[in-house]
Amino acid sequence: MSRRVVCLRHGQTLWNVEHRFQGHSDIPLDETGVAQAVRAASLLASLRPDMIVSSDLQRALTTASALGRVTGLDVAVDKDLRERGGGEWEGLTRDEIFAGWPREYAAWTAPGGEEVADVAERVSASIRRWAAELDPDGLLVIASHGAALRLGISRLLGLPPELWSALGGLGNCSWSVLEEGRKGWRLLEHNAGTLPEPIQSDDSPEVTQD
Repeated sequence: MSRRVVCLRHGQTLWNVEHRFQGHSDIPLDETGVAQAVRAASLLASLRPDMIVSSDLQRALTTASALGRVTGLDVAVDKDLRERGGGEWEGLTRDEIFAGWPREYAAWTAPGGEEVADVAERVSASIRRWAAELDPDGLLVIASHGAALRLGISRLLGLPPELWSALGGLGNCSWSVLEEGRKGWRLLEHNAGTLPEPIQSDDSPEVTQD
């Protein structure tokens, strides 16, 4: 028996479409995003989650609430699951950011924004905290944000900071699946939009099962 965590990115917003840095700005889902949340909920409900926890920003909370309605579960809210704060970049497009801060753009470090290490620590700590409340075979769904989840997952897996960029991003209403094994957390699926399937492989037993 292993605890599992599904890390679900929120649905599409207008700012996603316009390639604007959202950060802590509280932007709602657009019509497409609402439909994405409903679809994701219909799939993830079949996994019979035991708990749903969301960022306090409405784009994540609306996504989580769609799953809550299908499963009958309440949605807990945790501010530590917020997106990376964008400082002076929030609301700006990538072109505008590049034009105004070419050096900072190359490092993707927003003036007045959060450090990636701080985001990774707060998100991974939140996931650990909520997962600890599960039964040994429980399933937790975390509804959060693209950068926040990528960084939190990287930290949870024990990757060194120089390898965090090796983990790709998450599409709107796509998810990653983590499992707690004997040697810590491991990534079962990443940026998925379909339900996980049993793995049959020639890999070592401890990699494919407990």
